[in-house]
Amino acid sequence: MENTGIVRSMKDFYWDLRPKPEYGTIELRVCDTPLTVERAASLACYLQALCRYLLEGNEPPPLEDDYLVYNYNRFQACRFGLDGTLVHPQTHETISLREDILTTLRRLEPHAKALGSEAALEHLYRETHTGSDAQLLRDAFAEAGSTEGIVDAALRCFREAAG
Repeated sequence: MENTGIVRSMKDFYWDLRPKPEYGTIELRVCDTPLTVERAASLACYLQALCRYLLEGNEPPPLEDDYLVYNYNRFQACRFGLDGTLVHPQTHETISLREDILTTLRRLEPHAKALGSEAALEHLYRETHTGSDAQLLRDAFAEAGSTEGIVDAALRCFREAAG
């Protein structure tokens, strides 16, 4: 792709997952709008435990057709957050994103324990029941009717978290 002039480096790829060759890692796009350091750290711990779980190889490998529902599921998550509906790519069963996350959190418990991140998963359990920061910002927009209302709500969260 570099030879075509379309991209200059891996930084020009805007995917949810992308290799980071200079660090020998994989970059994962954040799956929420964390308005506190605790939330951001908890999401990082969640993703670390998820990667550890997936490295065990207990899940069947994805099929090419699995990608067919990816855009729908991604839109549902982006638009409706925890209240979105996901479609399982192989069974076609539907489940709420909230329930899928809670199921995944339970599955990740031994991995979080091995990594010393049980508190992070507990934080996400609580937050999954109370709502996401993205929902807080949507509510702020609905109440204020402006992007300034969203910024004010975010700043209140930052300030409250800072003490």
